[in-house]
Amino acid sequence: MSQDLNLEVRGPAALDLLALARAPRPLAAGEARLLVAIEPGPALMRAAAAARDAAFGDRITYSRKVFIPLTQLCRDSCHYCTFAHPPRRGEAAYLTPEEVLGIARAGAAAGCQEALFTLGDKPELRYRAAREELDRLGHATTLDYLFAMADLVRRETGLLPHLNAGVMTANDVARLRAASVSQGLMLETVSDRLMQRGSAHFGSPDKQPEVRLATIAAAGEASVPFTSGILVGIGETREERIDSLLALRALHEQHGHLQEIIVQNFRAKPGTRMADHPEPDAAEHLWSVAVARLIMPTDVTIQAPPNLGSGYLKSLIAAGIDDWGGVSPVTPDHVNPEKPWPHLEALARDTAAAGKVLVARLAVHRRYIADRTRWIDKGLHTAVLRASDSEGFARVETWTPGACAALPAMPAIGPRPGSLSPVLARATRGEELTEAEIVALFAARGEAFDEVCRTADALRRDVNGDTVSYVVTRNVNYTNICSYRCSFCAFSKGKTTEHLRGKPYELTIPDVVARCREAWERGAVEVCLQGGIHPDYTGDFYVALCRAIKAELPDLHIHAFSPLETFQGAKTLGLTPAEFLPRLRDAGLGTLPGTAAEVLDPEVRAIICPDKVTVAQWLEVVEAAHRSGLRTTATIMFGHVDTPLHWARHLLHLRRLQSRTGGITEFVPLPFVAMEAPINLRGQSRLGPTFRESVLMHAVGRLVLHGLVENIQTSWVKMGAEGAQVCLNAGANDVGGTLMNESITRAAGASHGQEMTPAALEALIRGTDRTPRQRTTLYGTPSPERIATSHAAAALPPLDAAEAAAR
Repeated sequence: MSQDLNLEVRGPAALDLLALARAPRPLAAGEARLLVAIEPGPALMRAAAAARDAAFGDRITYSRKVFIPLTQLCRDSCHYCTFAHPPRRGEAAYLTPEEVLGIARAGAAAGCQEALFTLGDKPELRYRAAREELDRLGHATTLDYLFAMADLVRRETGLLPHLNAGVMTANDVARLRAASVSQGLMLETVSDRLMQRGSAHFGSPDKQPEVRLATIAAAGEASVPFTSGILVGIGETREERIDSLLALRALHEQHGHLQEIIVQNFRAKPGTRMADHPEPDAAEHLWSVAVARLIMPTDVTIQAPPNLGSGYLKSLIAAGIDDWGGVSPVTPDHVNPEKPWPHLEALARDTAAAGKVLVARLAVHRRYIADRTRWIDKGLHTAVLRASDSEGFARVETWTPGACAALPAMPAIGPRPGSLSPVLARATRGEELTEAEIVALFAARGEAFDEVCRTADALRRDVNGDTVSYVVTRNVNYTNICSYRCSFCAFSKGKTTEHLRGKPYELTIPDVVARCREAWERGAVEVCLQGGIHPDYTGDFYVALCRAIKAELPDLHIHAFSPLETFQGAKTLGLTPAEFLPRLRDAGLGTLPGTAAEVLDPEVRAIICPDKVTVAQWLEVVEAAHRSGLRTTATIMFGHVDTPLHWARHLLHLRRLQSRTGGITEFVPLPFVAMEAPINLRGQSRLGPTFRESVLMHAVGRLVLHGLVENIQTSWVKMGAEGAQVCLNAGANDVGGTLMNESITRAAGASHGQEMTPAALEALIRGTDRTPRQRTTLYGTPSPERIATSHAAAALPPLDAAEAAAR
């Protein structure tokens, strides 16, 4: 009786592969050994694919990398290797720093994110030429030189180094951690037999299984994200492959550091001692892949190099892989130079043909990025964050919110449409989605991305028709002096922020009224008032400001005071928000902007705005406003340190609030503009959301809030005119306002302008084959006189910040 099984072991039938496909789980050791007698076939592959799908969904990842062969000298003599060779006359033992940088820069120019350093094991212990050249380079060992070159590449090119440095001591691993985001060492096999004369590893001291396992263990102890794997077909048995995988699993269970396991098939190479050794056939490779997936925990990626599996890539996916490893558009596979890399477009198509979508990742996997304090050296955090998207995959776009950059191409290649159909159907019916379902919508890529956007746009058409609305408004930011220190804000000023753009200022109430009068004369129907939380302002200031504007301009709608300003104003008077809001309403306040929401999740707020209103306080103010007859917008400012899970929670807070009160007029996604934001200048945030994420926020917002919030607004200031047009075809029906003096986004570094005329906004809208409609704050229609005045004002000089300051 097996200790690992609750049944009598009677051959392969004792392992129920059908049950594994229904309820995937890693196999116990005894169960894993039963796989030896199971031949490759549909049942085995289905079980492995089910385990993969449960953990990784429809994604197959790869790393866009450049290979840097720092040295091809090695003290080992593996009988199948053509990468390592003895010193050659006229050939340097090591790449020079200039050569290293040349390769890295070519990779960066081709869009690579990873610099994979490949090298032989400690060649200075075998070759005088290596020792002499290291001396000329100013380094004592190959690993010293490797550290210097990895650090140089990261600093000069931004590529993230991954180091395949061979067998190392614990001190070596720990030291190289400061120069690399991940490291790797193939275990290959735990078979001692292959160390014997005539076997693959004879004469290779660094291929001793216990030595390699010690290095892999040292990486775990040093909290280094690590890659390892097995080499299939060098003389090992199936039992030994399983034992190798179980040994790796044991180390991962102890340390949690194995991010990927490579299942690499041996290729015989001319000129080596194993040139005539038989290669494993596709079936044996597929068996090994499936077995690896069933043995390894589901947080570990299973990888097969696509250049070594050409001809049966679809079968590799069917056998359970979820990663193709590194693919370079610049350099060859120096270990298998006879096998060229597939073109990425072809790899994407082959992946899509198997029902999956190809997604670029970084050298360090996303779960380690999420827990980077433990797993990544602090000096590398900024580089990793700036290379990441919100899910921890590679940021493959140069587009950032607020920048005048071309929109990225987003090819609709895989996965097959339909995987999200049940979720989209529930959203279309107006049902509340779960957090997990919303996260799945935000993860949509390729054809699934298009499907989400099409569904959202169909809902938009049903609810709003083919008109796109906008409002003629002026922003008046009456002070940038603020007692709060939100790490994303480049607008507010205080003693520690004077180095940021602009100087502290404070407008008087007559100043604000004058600006409102100018806006009215230009056809505005609304003025939007927001400012910093000035330490001297009380709730009476906000009341007086409303009264003064209404006394001068009774028909101008006052859209003013974020929930933070409202909360603070109430607090200064010893009132609750519910008691203070009627005073503002009676003084002339018309609606509230639902800003200061940022992301309604305590984890995020603790990082970006720890002293601001809490989630509960924000919801309290907005609900109190609705109860007092004041409607509000609702925003999300996303793309900094947050994730799709946080976005899902935010949207559900809004949905549940709206189901109670019905007071939200529109949902406004505000992509984080990073350029001048303090948190970005300190290297502690991402570079804002990607374009795909920004578009999805509009589409998913439409889907999650369907039946409750009718209007989805896109910000031309953040998205740019062309980006806003894309959002109008992904669920948005409103382009916000003409703005006249938008200051907050400009302070953060955006370059799309401070004002857009009605004619320009209408041209933007017509560019989507939709009909523009000027609106009021509450989505009514302004008088013909107001509309005519707004269009006539386009000939007047813009109310730019310099003129406003001069007045």
